[in-house]
Amino acid sequence: MNQSEKNYKYLGTLSVFFVSILLISNVASTKIVDFGLFTFDGGTLLFPLSYIFGDILTEVYGYKKTREVIWIGFFSALMMSIIFIIVGKLPAAPGWDNQNAYDAILGLTPRIVIASLFAYICGSFSNSFILAKMKLWTSGKYLWTRTIGSTVVGEFIDSTLFILIAFLGILPTSLLFTLIVSNYIFKTLVEVIFTPITYKTINFLKINENEDFYDKDTNFNPFVSK
Repeated sequence: MNQSEKNYKYLGTLSVFFVSILLISNVASTKIVDFGLFTFDGGTLLFPLSYIFGDILTEVYGYKKTREVIWIGFFSALMMSIIFIIVGKLPAAPGWDNQNAYDAILGLTPRIVIASLFAYICGSFSNSFILAKMKLWTSGKYLWTRTIGSTVVGEFIDSTLFILIAFLGILPTSLLFTLIVSNYIFKTLVEVIFTPITYKTINFLKINENEDFYDKDTNFNPFVSK
């Protein structure tokens, strides 16, 4: 049966979780937190899970299906950002005195929106592409090498692009470097720690979806639908 004709039981649920994690982490990223040895934006606590879901989607359903989910996440985040900006610009009702609080948390600037969306697209597609290619190179063996290997590249691209585009010229160079390194190390460690859970989830899905897709003839262009 052609993959497009299959009715997957869990793909929709995984897609919802993927997009939800993306949106929640974008809002939480407005706060910079001190977490012991690490300093990073609040979204970093949750955002690594989107890469884990990306790994699961690509490993089980393939790059093409994951590409669709990535774009759904992109347009959802874009719509959320636009709504936040529009609402922030609308005049506040008499007696509502929380405009400064709204602007501080949800008053996204175009620069932050561009940084977030661009970093997300580049990092997510890099992660999915590398995992799909490594699956072919390893003939489906050594799952941990591609879940971790793809994350090492994807998270580095995402963290570096977001922080530089969003904060270069605003934050001190030393803090920019600290944020990039802390984000990168923490996100990669999360991937490593969650590897046993990732293994169990992937094995469960492969059995129950009767799918273990290999991207042998896949067009890896992120801007095509076939």
